[in-house]
Amino acid sequence: MTSHAQIIADAQHCARLFRLGRDIEAALNMVELIDTAMPLSTRLAPEQKAEWTLVLSEILRCQERQDWLGVADWLEVEFVALCRV
Repeated sequence: MTSHAQIIADAQHCARLFRLGRDIEAALNMVELIDTAMPLSTRLAPEQKAEWTLVLSEILRCQERQDWLGVADWLEVEFVALCRV
């Protein structure tokens, strides 16, 4: 299992890639990141699971709009905060 610290570092790296305009590479990394982080959500309280769903939904909405800075912001702030729980 991947550690919380590694998931956070990967999320921050992925956010940097989005900020640098390397959206294809970042999107591929983000898929791996979310797959790796999903087991964390199984141990959360119902309120935290709802927040997890909200954050992932917002990340995907930004991605659909090709709002790479929005994706980076959600990953770097909200997603990282969830992973620290």
